Amino acid sequence: MIRLLLADDHPVVRDGLRGMFDSVEDIDVVGEASDGEQAVMQAVALRPDVVVMDLRMPGGGGVEAIRELRRRGVAARVLVLTTFDDDADVLDAVAAGATGYLLKDAPGDELLRAVRSAHRGEAVLSPAVASRLMTRAASPPPAAAAPGLSKRELEVLRLVAAGATNREAAKTLFISETTVKTHLLHLFEKLGVRDRASAVDAAHRAGLLS
Repeated sequence: MIRLLLADDHPVVRDGLRGMFDSVEDIDVVGEASDGEQAVMQAVALRPDVVVMDLRMPGGGGVEAIRELRRRGVAARVLVLTTFDDDADVLDAVAAGATGYLLKDAPGDELLRAVRSAHRGEAVLSPAVASRLMTRAASPPPAAAAPGLSKRELEVLRLVAAGATNREAAKTLFISETTVKTHLLHLFEKLGVRDRASAVDAAHRAGLLS
């Protein structure tokens, strides 16, 4: 029996997934979560074999939750199920430790196979995502367009660009507000700006934000 945890901020999606998984004999949905923080808490408490994780959720996204699960030593395999197939999203999720990455338009039987494959420790990628990664691997990396920001500084910058406050960014990244402010000061210096709006504008012009 595969113990499964569902993490998605839309109750209708969770209900649909639970109904599908409840129809098969070898998968048992042991819990649900509506954001990344809840997913981490539920995974620590319930110790599922596989977590089906949405990528973008309020109160902590999927990538941050995957990192936190790995930091805490939770052995559950994570299968990302999302509507986003952006290269950066895929690479961030895989780098964080996701076992698989599927899009929400995948057929039900494909999702069932993916959960079983993830449980066996096999990498799972939807055909569309696999094709994008193959294309990216065959292309030369782009030249640097601006002073390099650290990975964490880029994460903070992306959240700021999306309109997140320091408190919201801290909660999403599982860090303190003071740490967020420190990252902002560092990226302000690197980009040669004095405020958040100017940083976002400079980052767009430098190609650091799509």
